[in-house]
Amino acid sequence: MSHAVISCLHANLAACEAVLADIDRQGINSITCLGDLVGYGPQPNEVIELVRERSIPTCQGCWDEDIIDGLNACECSYPSQLAERRGHRAHRWTAERITEDNKAFLASLPMTLRRERLLFVHGSPNSQHEYLLPDMNAFAALERVATAGADTLFCGHTHQPYVRELSEGSIRVSVQKNGKTSESEEEITLPMRRIVNAGSVGEPRHGSTKATYVVHDDDSGEVCVREVEYDLSRTCRAIIEAGLPEVFAWRLSHGFEYAERAQDASHVCER
Repeated sequence: MSHAVISCLHANLAACEAVLADIDRQGINSITCLGDLVGYGPQPNEVIELVRERSIPTCQGCWDEDIIDGLNACECSYPSQLAERRGHRAHRWTAERITEDNKAFLASLPMTLRRERLLFVHGSPNSQHEYLLPDMNAFAALERVATAGADTLFCGHTHQPYVRELSEGSIRVSVQKNGKTSESEEEITLPMRRIVNAGSVGEPRHGSTKATYVVHDDDSGEVCVREVEYDLSRTCRAIIEAGLPEVFAWRLSHGFEYAERAQDASHVCER
């Protein structure tokens, strides 16, 4: 049996509909969502209601928590003050429009979900806000998976899909004593663990405009990252018509977070 994992929907209804249609075409009936149903995008209520209608088990994302508890709850990092102001603007816009019923739904979401030795989180087992980047220190990455009691950890948050296998390595110890340094190194072999990042349905930032998600084969353990085209222009028009920052539409149309880079001055003339 195959299991689909989606993440970071970010109120992008067109992308969500396209991804769910792709999952349906494959005959996959089991889906888990890793959160961030809202934020940045123009259709927060519609996306939440679609997830609820499909009864998709969902973790609480950092944006979901932010809408419930207010801006002080969010520990999201921004590369510039301008990017942070845009993020706060999107928060206010979303908070003003989300229904009380949908807000209660976000508040009810669990931090983690588990299926036997598979663990599903938004950021990491420690926090919705921690980024498990693909180049994270191998032992730190392994610790996140092993201490959570999982063989495979599914996460999102970074908007960049990847599959990382963690199995063995070495520990080097350097000891200073009596003015001399002694070193020892030991190879360790551990059961293979994996971190699988599902990327983002609603706001891809991996260099392509296509929505991403992953499919896990429960029998073989194989993981496939899938990319899905969707009606990008529909979402971009909705962003602009909603009065959200136009740069949100711009970066969607480029498939990366170029406009959020602090060293990129091309966006400072935004109205």
